[in-house]
Amino acid sequence: MLTGIILQISMAGQKAADTTAAVLQQQGESGEISMSLWDLALKGGWILALLAVLSIIAVYIFIERFMAISKGSKEEKNFMNNIRDFIHEGRIDSALTLCRHNDTPIARMIEKGLSRIGKPLNDINTAIENVGKLEVSRLEKNIAGLATISGAGPMLGFLGTVMGMIRAFYDMSMAGNNIDIALLSTGIYQAMVTTVAGLIVGIIAYVCYNILVARIEKLVFILEARATEFMDVLHEPAKK
Repeated sequence: MLTGIILQISMAGQKAADTTAAVLQQQGESGEISMSLWDLALKGGWILALLAVLSIIAVYIFIERFMAISKGSKEEKNFMNNIRDFIHEGRIDSALTLCRHNDTPIARMIEKGLSRIGKPLNDINTAIENVGKLEVSRLEKNIAGLATISGAGPMLGFLGTVMGMIRAFYDMSMAGNNIDIALLSTGIYQAMVTTVAGLIVGIIAYVCYNILVARIEKLVFILEARATEFMDVLHEPAKK
């Protein structure tokens, strides 16, 4: 009897091995099993498509704003020294021309101050500050949209997760006693894919947002320094 049991176990093991070998052979013939981005998009549904659109918008905003801020941060060498010399020499027109030839927030801010020379210093300082605020506001264009995407991405992913789990449980309720893993895989797969996609979009947008904010803060510091330097020039006595 013991010999018969051992024989049955050996036959069952051999059958399982043969089945596994057949599956492996079939996979080898058909090629390596892989999942393409298109398959992921189909499984994720409309939420994944929306996340893809948001990711494209986030990348566009980051590149466009990064280039604009980089351009605005450029400053001509000895710009403030030349402005100081022109003011001391009484060549205000030459100083204005120099500012107009430099398409930067710093030059536009100094140009506004030069145009107010002759008025009280408080008025000049206020005009410079107002121009500086306008320039910073222009640089911050669409930055709020990037912050919104960084928060909305994970939330949309979580929405897809909930919808996928609802679909899985609905399929379970409709299947009755005929529940199998293939029936539940679609809903669970959708839930996992949208979660991952939402986190990826949110993380990318969040990192891009913080990079832009840091660069804007650096430019604001430079604007404040140049405004203070310009006001100090106006307080200096003219060269004789």
